[in-house]
Amino acid sequence: MNLKDLAGKVRYTLMKRQKIRKALLIISFLLFPVTIYYFSPYLIIQGASEGIITGSFVVFGMMFFASLFFGRAYCGWICPAGGLQECLILAADKKARGGKQNLIKYVIWTPWIAIIAVVFISVGGVRKIDFLYQTTNGISVADTMAYIVYYAVLLLIVILSLAAGRRGFCHYACWMAPFMIIGTKIKNLLKIPSLHLTADPDKCIACGKCNQKCSMSLNVSAMVKKGNMKNTECILCGECVDVCPKSAIRYKVTSK
Repeated sequence: MNLKDLAGKVRYTLMKRQKIRKALLIISFLLFPVTIYYFSPYLIIQGASEGIITGSFVVFGMMFFASLFFGRAYCGWICPAGGLQECLILAADKKARGGKQNLIKYVIWTPWIAIIAVVFISVGGVRKIDFLYQTTNGISVADTMAYIVYYAVLLLIVILSLAAGRRGFCHYACWMAPFMIIGTKIKNLLKIPSLHLTADPDKCIACGKCNQKCSMSLNVSAMVKKGNMKNTECILCGECVDVCPKSAIRYKVTSK
């Protein structure tokens, strides 16, 4: 096999990885009517008022734990809201502004966490765990009210993504992201061996393809030039890895 054939085979493999990733996201989105209550911020508060740890409470805890080893890969590979937003990029492919506006989600998240703590304390703490809380045999959307909630959430995601740019919901309103961002910061601080992106600045030819493909509208090229790929908004989707013609960006499990 000559070098040209080898390069073609590598490129095909990388394209296949993105097809698998997007397929997983779409499957996750199609299952959203079943799973939406396991991502519900409201049900955590409702459950807390009864002293119950709900399925969404457990799932968010699992997200935090997973982020200690995989960062925000959940967002890039299996998030149902991410699946919808990947589809919306086809309708409105514009970059999100990001920056300080990314802090908006913390304005939502911080008082929500405080309310959960206060409610649990007011009822005397945790009494039981009910993973299937408020679902019908484990299925979330099973009555009229559940459909209203489901379509309201979809509408929020659609509006933010079309108005604010690529994955606008992830940037500005996602109540799940802070769990993984905090976990990512902890793993970086403690230098826990985990999945990262690494860069070789010497290989970069400043073609800009990584910036064009980034799902989160990050300035990937600037990160490569600095040799530092750590960014709390990075969802490890690997678009930049797979589009780079010089393999300047790679996945790596490291503590650095």
